[in-house]
Amino acid sequence: MRIRPARAAAWAAGSVAAISAVAVGGYAGLVSGALPLDVGLGRRVRRLGPQTFDIAAPREVVFDVIAQPYLGRTTRAMREKVRVLERGSDMVLAAHITPLADGRFRAVTVETVRFTRPERVDFRLVRGPVPHVTEAFVLTEQPTGTRLVYDGELGTDLWRAGARWGQTVAAHWERTVAASLASVKDEAERRADHR
Repeated sequence: MRIRPARAAAWAAGSVAAISAVAVGGYAGLVSGALPLDVGLGRRVRRLGPQTFDIAAPREVVFDVIAQPYLGRTTRAMREKVRVLERGSDMVLAAHITPLADGRFRAVTVETVRFTRPERVDFRLVRGPVPHVTEAFVLTEQPTGTRLVYDGELGTDLWRAGARWGQTVAAHWERTVAASLASVKDEAERRADHR
């Protein structure tokens, strides 16, 4: 049986389109956290942070601002970013929603968040674009208020390829955390001024 050139070209074009669709869908799934990749081979771990914020507010106030969307009533603005899936007395399971690519994608990570009042908040990734993330916000009293230090680690699988992916994810992750902590600083200082 002889394959006609026009039919072969159509088959090749269709195959390329199908492979491209799978690749784009896989990438979108990986970026959004909908298709997590955790194979346990070639794990590489890199540091996140540290980032330090000096906040002109008491440590209890800073802690309350961080804990509010998880343990208290979530504001309308925060509902677009954090959704508590399960709540305990000192720990929650929460989905964090981050817009990507000018809002065309949304990354959804699911993390446990543990609260040790008033000195720290610990995060552990359950589902997301990489197989491993642990983070901590450590709060220490200072003469002028509170020092908040963010530190953590991010792990990827698949040796160098995973490490390159980890660099991309870590850069965006740290920018997102920095923006969030800048908001914490602003809100804590606003609350301290109104005391």
